[in-house]
Amino acid sequence: MSSVSQWFADNQSNWNDRAAQHEAAGYGIAELVANPDAVSSELAPDLPRFGSLTGRDVLHLQCHLGTDTVGFARRGARRVVGLDLSDESLRRAEQITRACGVQVEYVQANVYDAREAVRGQFDLVYTSLGVLCWLPDVDRWAQVVASLLRPGGQFFIRDDHPMFMTVGEDVSQGLKIELPYFQREQPCTWESEYSYMPVPEGTPPLTHRRNHQWNHSLSEIVTALIRAGLVIDVLEESTWSHWCPWPELMVREADGRWRLRDNPDRLPLEFVIEAHR
Repeated sequence: MSSVSQWFADNQSNWNDRAAQHEAAGYGIAELVANPDAVSSELAPDLPRFGSLTGRDVLHLQCHLGTDTVGFARRGARRVVGLDLSDESLRRAEQITRACGVQVEYVQANVYDAREAVRGQFDLVYTSLGVLCWLPDVDRWAQVVASLLRPGGQFFIRDDHPMFMTVGEDVSQGLKIELPYFQREQPCTWESEYSYMPVPEGTPPLTHRRNHQWNHSLSEIVTALIRAGLVIDVLEESTWSHWCPWPELMVREADGRWRLRDNPDRLPLEFVIEAHR
């Protein structure tokens, strides 16, 4: 097995285990099931960017448990497809989607194989939060995204800012840049018993604890999309995040998002890119 194949095999096993932990953590699933009009808190702020979804075809890349994917079906999309590397995540996504009373097609595939794995083209290709760090080659990713869009189709990504991802885990002495901002061929490899979500006491640890991640500079991401033939319409950077890696340094605002408690304007935490073919 090649190094790249082993990295993806490790990540798939890791995410298969994470699926159970994330469902145990809640992940907003109960709210989606209880309220037929609900959409995830991650998707809701960005829905106005897409306009009317009625009659449109939507593809959600790296969809995990499908909690965002459900929202597109609930807002009138004609066809909704969720694609993910983790077969266990998709098994649980199908159960959640049925409980929500909507129809979504789920496809298990590496995102690099999405063009071969999914039929047709789409009016909107969406991917969000914690996605690019799992991919070693953003040029290839961007080419896949472009191939999945109809002419005039819209692409949207929200993700952790690459500068945010350079800060080391130990912040007891403040924020320190310890990890690469620019892409390296070799990934950063991590071993952890738990994912990023707080879980109930007694939740079993991950069996497959190793994962591999890559950081990609903002210029690398933007240039990859341009090279793939997409037109960049919006590039935004923000001082807030949807998750909290440093509880001692961050505060949760009324909108549920996290910001640095002191001098939040010193570090970008997320970015958004909107583009079209």
